[in-house]
Order: sequence, then C-alpha cells, then structure tokens
Amino acid sequence: MSHDLEKNKILTAILIAVIVAWFGQFIASHVLLKIPHKDKAYIEIDTSALESGQSGAAAPTGPEPILALLATADVKKGEALSKACMACHGFEKGGPNKVGPNLWGIVNNKKAHTADFPYSDIIKQQSADGQKWTYQNMNHFLWKPAAYAPGTKMSYPGLKKPQDRANLIAYLRTQMDAPAPMPSDAEIAAEAPKEEAEISEESSKEDKVTDAVKEETEKSEVKK
Repeated sequence: MSHDLEKNKILTAILIAVIVAWFGQFIASHVLLKIPHKDKAYIEIDTSALESGQSGAAAPTGPEPILALLATADVKKGEALSKACMACHGFEKGGPNKVGPNLWGIVNNKKAHTADFPYSDIIKQQSADGQKWTYQNMNHFLWKPAAYAPGTKMSYPGLKKPQDRANLIAYLRTQMDAPAPMPSDAEIAAEAPKEEAEISEESSKEDKVTDAVKEETEKSEVKK
C-alpha cells in the first residue's frame, strides 16, 4: 500500500511538471510580446556619417586664417593661454631662456632671434633663409609645430581653434617695445580662403554698382 502511494506521488509530480512546462510554453508563445525574428544576431550601427567623413571633405591640411581675427582678438584670453607655455618660455624683456627661448619681441622678428639659444636645425635653416615670425608663420606654427617645422624640439601639439591662436598672437604682440603693425586689408584678403575672397570681390562689385546707380539718381534729382 505504501509502495503504491509512493508511485502515485511520483506520477503526480511528473504530471504537474508537464502541465507547468506546457503552461509556460503557452504563455511565452501566446501571451507575452513576441520579438520579431531577425536573421542577424548582432546590432547594426549606422556608419554612414563616418564613411561620408572619410570619402567626403578631407582633413584640414593647414590652419584656418587668423589675420581678420587679430583686430578684435582678446589679449587677456591670449595671456591666459600663455600660462601653459611658461614652463618652457619666458615672456619678459631681458628674461632668461628656459627649455625654449624667451619670446619677448618675437612677432615679426627673425626666426632664431635669441642668439644664445640652441634652436633645432629646421628653425636655424629657416632663419638663414631670411624667414620671420610673421602673423601667418606664427599661425601655422601654433596650429601644429611638428608639421610646420619637422624635427622641432617643441613637443607641444598645437592650438586647434583659430580664435585661440589669434588671441595668443595678439598677446605676444604686446610683449615687445613697440607692437608690430596690424595686418593690412590687402594681407587679410590675400589670406582669406578662395571662396570667401570671391564672395568679397562680388560684394565689392555690387557695392560699386549700387553707388553708381545712387549717384546717377542724385544727378537726375538735381536736374529736376
């Protein structure tokens, strides 16, 4: 009797397990939200933006122009940027060289302007070629020193924002006995990208036409 009762318990347990399993499968198949089947067992990431960037506009090969920014550049912000340079450079008149040369009076000065500093070969060669630290040259150097002067001892990666470069150059312009002349309109126009220069030229032509029409109108009014 006891043996039969034990068998009944086992059969009942098996039956309950079968019912629970079937019920669970029914719930999963008919009640819960079905997830659509996909052939791909991975998540697709849209890389069109990256691909367009690779096949579209190329990375800049040089710095953006800054001559037009110098007139309104923030000298105080430029001075703040120079703090990061003070570990290697001094800015005061007659100050000593550090890891890098003293930068007093550098704007528009000849390259390798400090006689007692061991400049890298590329800078000494540029100096021998008569090159100066013009606004444009400083812009290129500050953008990426290693690209402008291959082999330079300066390991600084560069300032990527044109306004930052303009602000720093504007500050350096004040660190000299007499500030270097500001760039002329002709120099600013020559540095501007081709598209911008064309737009400026077209605008100038339109202004001349407008002035001529205005002048003729005024003459007609005087005759009346």
